[in-house]
Amino acid sequence: MKKIEITRDLELTDRERSLLDMHSLLNIMNVLIAELHFFGHELGDDTLFQDSIDHCYTIAEALGDRQEALHYAQSIDATKGLIRDNIRKVLDQFPDKRRDPEVEGFLNNINSIFGILDIRVREVLARMGHPGKWVTYEIDELTNNFIQVFTAIELNSKGRYHIVYNIASQAAIDYYVDFKITSVDGNTITIPAVFQDVMRDLIANARKYTPPGGSIRAGLHDDGTHLRFVVEDTGRGIPEDQIEAVVQFGERATNVLNKTTMGGGFGLTKAYFVTRQFQGRMWIESEEGVGTKVSIEIPRPGA
Repeated sequence: MKKIEITRDLELTDRERSLLDMHSLLNIMNVLIAELHFFGHELGDDTLFQDSIDHCYTIAEALGDRQEALHYAQSIDATKGLIRDNIRKVLDQFPDKRRDPEVEGFLNNINSIFGILDIRVREVLARMGHPGKWVTYEIDELTNNFIQVFTAIELNSKGRYHIVYNIASQAAIDYYVDFKITSVDGNTITIPAVFQDVMRDLIANARKYTPPGGSIRAGLHDDGTHLRFVVEDTGRGIPEDQIEAVVQFGERATNVLNKTTMGGGFGLTKAYFVTRQFQGRMWIESEEGVGTKVSIEIPRPGA
């Protein structure tokens, strides 16, 4: 595979910049919309949670305006309250379904999504006034944050696949994930506050475009002068002549246009935008039918 450094300029509108900033919230809204739709379908009526679904769509659309996005982020408890009230009223119509294992599964999934939503909102609000802020994490804490991401991805699959961390336990419908974080600082690592979003997006992309039975390897390392992140998959790959184009907002490779996704569709755009924001460099290696490797290098402040 040829290693290509991405160097082209990004031409973004204010709306697109806001959506990049709010990408993690947009992804959660899309997941929540899908979960509510499936929940209604399980109860026999796709419109049962339409009020909640419409509200989530309103938020998703508002994320393109920074002030509106801030308003909805700050009032996220009201959004959760509206959805919980909708669910309570619907289940009052189906009292015999309350203890149904499928219904309990949906309720657990929605509570899990709410938990992740709370974390993403806190992250967004914390960095809103300090977009260039770097944050120090305990490596174990940061690793556990990503284990929670993998767990949520698996839950949202509703049993279609599993994620394992030991290649010897991988079955045909499993993804094998190898994820490591190391630093010259020992048990801690310092990263741009927004960089967790980038890592989550790229890992989610790697899973999304890799069929079950494949593998995703990802690592974050601070060598004292640079922060390096690499994610590699065994997925569909990107046609070589489209590699630079796919970092543009809204662009997807032609070999995945038929792939339905719940994400915003601009994870690579955000990764490149953030990399340039912190004076870093980004490379993509990819081959159709073999996989993709994305590498990011960002200079450490003061190094």
